[in-house]
Amino acid sequence: MSGVFTRYANQTHSEALTDNQFRNIGKEREMRKFFHYCTAGVVTLLVVFLSAAAMADAGNPPDKVTVIRYFSDRGFIPPFEIASALGWLKAKGIELESVGFSQGGPENVFGVNNGSVDVGGIATPGLINAVAGGAPIIGVMPNLGESKTNHSSFFVLADSPIKTAQDLKGKSIAVNTLGAQLEYVVRLYLKQNGMSLSDVQLVAVPGPQLEQVLRHKQVDVAAVGAWQTVFAGKMAADGGVRVLFTAYDVLGTIMLDGDVMKKSFIAEHPQAVRDFVTVSAKAGDWAEGHLEQAKQLIAEIYQKRGDNPELAKYFLSFGLRQHDLYTDHDPQFWIDTLVQEGKIKPGQLTPADIETNKYNDFANLAQQ
Repeated sequence: MSGVFTRYANQTHSEALTDNQFRNIGKEREMRKFFHYCTAGVVTLLVVFLSAAAMADAGNPPDKVTVIRYFSDRGFIPPFEIASALGWLKAKGIELESVGFSQGGPENVFGVNNGSVDVGGIATPGLINAVAGGAPIIGVMPNLGESKTNHSSFFVLADSPIKTAQDLKGKSIAVNTLGAQLEYVVRLYLKQNGMSLSDVQLVAVPGPQLEQVLRHKQVDVAAVGAWQTVFAGKMAADGGVRVLFTAYDVLGTIMLDGDVMKKSFIAEHPQAVRDFVTVSAKAGDWAEGHLEQAKQLIAEIYQKRGDNPELAKYFLSFGLRQHDLYTDHDPQFWIDTLVQEGKIKPGQLTPADIETNKYNDFANLAQQ
């Protein structure tokens, strides 16, 4: 029995329904139809809404996180680690993963080339040699420069008889690794003073031990790279040493070290590489303009990875240009040097083969 008639069911067949009762039945039917359509409409809208939401979720999955692996470097925190500590890389869906410590540029470039790391710092001469040898890698941004405020320093003991380049004949010079930046600086310094590398003995010594081997007179000169100026600062603060010469004396202002990536990695992650480079450049600018805050951040990073956080107070600068940009001079200087030394052939390489600003959005702004 229809619900509309339920309330009248107790009336006998002999009792006729009044006109008002018929009118009420009609009204109730219309009301029930109205609510039926309203309910159906709401349900339909709800289904449409939920379906749209489901489609939206399906079309916009959670952002993929790109992991970028690297070797840490004793005494040096590159701009991309600053960017990570500030949370800027995470905001771009990029996560850094340190896979240990390296001794220097050659180990970094080997790791990038064989795929054990995705980014690595190497001095420009080493990068040129690697590219000339067929390595499919390229510098995507500088991470360090030789400048007035930030440079590689060659220390001797305060009472050392070594006063000039000629006094280096037959003497030992400690560098962090052979065949890299500091070796080439020594080569140029000696050449500028009428000498050659055969006049000295190069010894590979890890950065943290440079002060120790110098003070114990196990070497005559300790070369502290611009990437290890915190060690240089501590050495100078401890006293009893002096600087014989600096890489800035030899090279002037030049980008010293670059972060390199394998071209196949760049092709697989073009947007992540662009974000990585641009945000790291921004972090480099931030560190230059917020020196004390940068020192505090570096101290925290040192603490977390087991280094001496007190060294952070000796951080001075990355020695980079604003926005961390290359110029053709940076690689061309070393291309010409290596051509003169017979390491590569004339015309074999151009700056574009070695380094690029392509993934730095600040470069695009500079061109506008």
